[in-house]
Amino acid sequence: MDIFYPLQLLADTVAFSWLGLAKDSYLGSAVNFFIYDIFKIGLLLVVINYLMAVVRYYFPTQKIRDLLTKRRWFGLDYLMAAFLGVITPFCSCSSIPLFIGFLSAGIPLGVTFAFLIASPLINKSSLVLFPALFGIRTTLVYNLIGILVAVLGGMVIQKLRLEKFVNSKLLNYKTRGQMETENGDQKIKLKQLVFYWWQDGFSISKTIFPYIVLGIGIGAIIHGFVPEALIEKHLSLKSWGVVPLATLLGIPLYANSVSVIPVIEALIGKGVPMGTALAFMTATVTLSIPEALILKKAMRWQLLAVFFTITIIGIMAIGYLFNFFKL
Repeated sequence: MDIFYPLQLLADTVAFSWLGLAKDSYLGSAVNFFIYDIFKIGLLLVVINYLMAVVRYYFPTQKIRDLLTKRRWFGLDYLMAAFLGVITPFCSCSSIPLFIGFLSAGIPLGVTFAFLIASPLINKSSLVLFPALFGIRTTLVYNLIGILVAVLGGMVIQKLRLEKFVNSKLLNYKTRGQMETENGDQKIKLKQLVFYWWQDGFSISKTIFPYIVLGIGIGAIIHGFVPEALIEKHLSLKSWGVVPLATLLGIPLYANSVSVIPVIEALIGKGVPMGTALAFMTATVTLSIPEALILKKAMRWQLLAVFFTITIIGIMAIGYLFNFFKL
């Protein structure tokens, strides 16, 4: 069962029982989406930032950083981050709290982006639902290309040395040694630590949360009011430019892969090429306006633009590969 199922029940209760909105209405769908994602992402943000405060205190951050930057095995750190993204059941916006936690723990920027790209791109839907709907070959090729996109994207971002564009407030944290030095080289009591961890985690959460509300609000409006027929009309075009078009159409939308896969299946059934449909789905679940608004608080627009550009190129590559080779 989905670990967020209780939150979905709560959102259903508020939107359809307490507010009396119709389930099949545009407004009902938008409000339900907004309530569910506010609770889900808000909860993830607080919990993950608190846990990362604990990790930062106890973890040998310098050793981990050294391990990930010495590169005895070229690309292994990016591959590990991509696989971590695969096993986390998050959409693009839900991945951001963990992404911020990685940054604040001192993990290299490119490695954190490998996770951010992979987490919504390759997930339980592409692993579990794809075989039944599109076959084993499509599933394997899509997931392998997805991991490759995440790894290469992270490597490019690291190579460009864009750390200066990260919000420095997210990187200012005290290590265990610094805190004990400030405490007269005495071991800090657990009660003090619990309070410090809460302050540290809550400070980051408070900084990011207003942008989460704004981003989810825009996503809810798009989710509830953009008609599927409009998308189907444009994706049915037969030309080389339809893959970039599908990618650009998917970016303003915001949905997780579970909700968008039935739409993709219907589009393919109506003659939309596989690569075009996958480009649309991948852009929808990996990039979005809400995600951009939330990430803008964590980084400057230059880094955000690089992230979106690299990911868009990777998504279009997936679309063209599937269309050209008829996968």
